[in-house]
Amino acid sequence: MLRFLTAGESHGPQLTAIIDGLPAGIKIDVEAINADLARRQQGYGRGGRMRIESDRVEIMSGVRFGETLGSPITLVVKNRDWENWRDRMSAFGAPTGEKVTAVRPGHADLNGVLKYDRRDARDILERSSARETTMRVAVGGVCKEFLRAVGIEVESRVTMIGGATTVEEMHAAIDEAKSKGDTLGGIFEVIVRGAPIGLGSHVQWDRRLDARLAEALMSIQAIKGVEIGAGFECAKLFGSQVHDEIFLERGRLERRTNRAGGLEGGMSNGEEILLRAVMKPIPTLMKPLQTIDIKDGTAVSASKERSDTCAVDAAAVVGEAMAAFVIAKAVLEKFSSDNLKELRASMRTYSERLEEFFCF
Repeated sequence: MLRFLTAGESHGPQLTAIIDGLPAGIKIDVEAINADLARRQQGYGRGGRMRIESDRVEIMSGVRFGETLGSPITLVVKNRDWENWRDRMSAFGAPTGEKVTAVRPGHADLNGVLKYDRRDARDILERSSARETTMRVAVGGVCKEFLRAVGIEVESRVTMIGGATTVEEMHAAIDEAKSKGDTLGGIFEVIVRGAPIGLGSHVQWDRRLDARLAEALMSIQAIKGVEIGAGFECAKLFGSQVHDEIFLERGRLERRTNRAGGLEGGMSNGEEILLRAVMKPIPTLMKPLQTIDIKDGTAVSASKERSDTCAVDAAAVVGEAMAAFVIAKAVLEKFSSDNLKELRASMRTYSERLEEFFCF
């Protein structure tokens, strides 16, 4: 079973991820992973943190001479800003630095301090920060290397920010929000090309590929909605306008539309998998909202942390990474093997069987 865990705080010494379950024999291009990490840090509307950090991954285990070994892969990204936070984020010693007590609406601050019985919201925000997604992108980069080796590509794009749909309009909307000390959200798409028919399953709720992909995207900070294919538009249409008719052309299945977004009955159907996610505006505002101070209950303005005006571009890269992980996991469940050579052979056998299905 493919799985991963991440660890680390936003201003701690480093971020770490461990991936377990990838087969041996996958060639790893570290610079391709670093390129994805750079993409996560770019985008119009990003804040000052991106000028401090320049993320690069180090592979500490599970890869030798550029190929996976089949053992757990350890990834590390160092936080360059750690030196400025060493005293305030030290694992041991007397506490230093001002406590964060003016909890921010829309963040994990208040729920976290109550759940974990903390008196300083920094104990919560350091981990709930979107900085955590750095390692998801690194993990997704490794998974994309595996998927490319079996003919599957994953990409993403931003389609709307603050109601704007052209690049010029998006930039203007972000500039306006920034001038007001406000923030903006938007919509991004993730597209998966080359996934074979039959990834996922209809037989149990937790094996449905559409559900797993929706969960993966919803797990990203600030994501408030996910749709697949025609998505919420389906509520306005007749069934004849929604479902994709099936044709057989020269022994091959063909769909002339893809309103299902490549997923039917919890399984991939061979078409492009199209996912869409809505990101809310970032809740850290330079003109803070009203809240309470947890140390005495007084009404105050929310704390301000270094933040972005808009991070939809970054969220798209994270969404791409999470989708890559879910698709990689589904491929390994369907064509399980300890090494890439045998897995490819299993995929070829499956493809040949599907081709023979319609040999009437």
